[in-house]
Amino acid sequence: MLLSIKSWLFETPSKDCMASYAKSGDNRYLEQLIALYSNDLYHYLVTQSNTHLAYDVSQQTWLKVIEKRHLYQAQTTPKAWLFKLARNTLIDEYRKQQHFVELDENTHLAAQNDKNESGLTIGSSNISYDAFDAALKQLSFVQREAITLQQEGFSLADIELITQSSLETIKTRLRYAKQNLKRLLGANNEQA
Repeated sequence: MLLSIKSWLFETPSKDCMASYAKSGDNRYLEQLIALYSNDLYHYLVTQSNTHLAYDVSQQTWLKVIEKRHLYQAQTTPKAWLFKLARNTLIDEYRKQQHFVELDENTHLAAQNDKNESGLTIGSSNISYDAFDAALKQLSFVQREAITLQQEGFSLADIELITQSSLETIKTRLRYAKQNLKRLLGANNEQA
């Protein structure tokens, strides 16, 4: 009984609110999208840039959702479509700022990243969040992006859509990213 009253009083976000927003343009659905995905979107962007740029690109992405809602196709997952817009916006912003973004396996992004000062441990290992974050930021843009998207829960097909890369390329990026993280984190553990 309490659950039905709660659902009657408070409209809960629906996973298909992007399709509803694309059709109607009703801001109620946009608010649901923001409630569902804004934290994940910001987290993805901050792993690819810094806190200031992530915030700006996040806002620009939501504006693009408003402008381009008619381009959304319901067979695409809303989160993947949103992240694809965010990725393209981030790369455009790097180009505007004249930061060189090389999308290959061995080149680092020219932009400086902010440091997180958290002391969290990851899993049951003695690796701190700071050590993991520092190792992640040493990966090339595309490796960091692939591993971050996988950690966000995207399937390989979704990552393929977001990055506009082939499935084999995504698998290779993930494999190299994991190898490099193990190497980098192993070196950090030896220094401690």
